[in-house]
Amino acid sequence: MPWILLIGAIASEVAATLSLKGSQSHPALYAVVVLGYVVAFVLLSAVLRQGMKVGVAYGVWAAAGVALTAVLSSVIFGEAFTPLMGIGIVCIMVGVLLVESGSSTHAAVDIDETT
Repeated sequence: MPWILLIGAIASEVAATLSLKGSQSHPALYAVVVLGYVVAFVLLSAVLRQGMKVGVAYGVWAAAGVALTAVLSSVIFGEAFTPLMGIGIVCIMVGVLLVESGSSTHAAVDIDETT
């Protein structure tokens, strides 16, 4: 369940950020911006209440948000998406995977030390 909530938080944040760009020509999109960010933070808070570690939740949320926003802004707004940007996104994702696996390893060590 926390991962489903996190996906919702990511989608809400990306929608809000893309709407922020669109609101420059369509001011009514400011409502989507506000609603999207509120929903994103409410869902992220719910993820943390479910027990996901802050470093993991925020890392995944931020990395996925950056990646999706870069790709979708290229598709929707015709913004540049360069190979260097792609490499940067891959580096961010690898970093998040390392944080996630390090978090899991640390939990396993803590369990082993208590027995």
